[in-house]
Amino acid sequence: MVAGTATTADATSGTEVAVWQMNEAAGARTMLDSSGHGLHGRIGGEVVAGGGAYRFSRLRPDTPPTHPQHVVTVPDAPALDPGDRDYAVTVRLRTTHSFGNIVQKGQATVAGGNWKLQIPSGIVQCLFRGSRGSVIVSARTRINDGAWHTVRCERTQQGLTLTIDGRTDARRAGRTGTIANSWPVSVGGKTACDQVDVGCDYYAGDLDYVAIESR
Repeated sequence: MVAGTATTADATSGTEVAVWQMNEAAGARTMLDSSGHGLHGRIGGEVVAGGGAYRFSRLRPDTPPTHPQHVVTVPDAPALDPGDRDYAVTVRLRTTHSFGNIVQKGQATVAGGNWKLQIPSGIVQCLFRGSRGSVIVSARTRINDGAWHTVRCERTQQGLTLTIDGRTDARRAGRTGTIANSWPVSVGGKTACDQVDVGCDYYAGDLDYVAIESR
C-alpha cells in the first residue's frame, strides 16, 4: 500500500470479509486477500500491478471490442454476499476520469440482487439492490481531481451511508433486503457485457485498496 492508505481498522467497524491491499509486485496475476479468508482474485492482463497500487487505463465507453483482461475478478463465495447483514465496502482510489464501475458483485438484472460502487461524472455512487428494493446514494462533490481518496459505503437496515476521506458525505434511507447472487466480485468493470447492448463501464485510474466487512 502507498503512504496514507486507509486500513481496515480506521476505515470500517465490522468484521473483515476480505481485504485486498493491491500491493503485489509488478507482473503479479493474483490479488491476495490479507484477511486470512483466502478470497484471492485474478488480475487481468491489462491491469498494471506494482508500486503499491493497480492502474487501469482509459478505454472508450460503449466501444467494442470488450476487454475482459481490464478487470480483476474474485470467485463467488457466500461471504461476499451481503445477505441481510450490515455490509460495508471501502476503496481507495485516484483518478482524473469521470466514468466507470469501481467494484461490484452482480449486475443490474441478475437474480439475487447486486451491489456496486461507480463514478459517473467523477461523482461516486453506491448502489445496493435486494429483495426489498434498490437504494442508490450519490456523493455531493466530484473526486476525480487526481488526488487519493478513501470512499466507504455502508448498507444497514436503515439505508446507505457514503463516507469520503473519513467524513460522512451523503445518506439515503431505504431497505434493500437480502442480496445473494452467484457472480464474482469484479474490480474495474463488468464481466458480462458486449460494449453494444450492455456497456462494460470500465474504470480508469488507480486503486490501492478494497475491503469488505459485515456485521
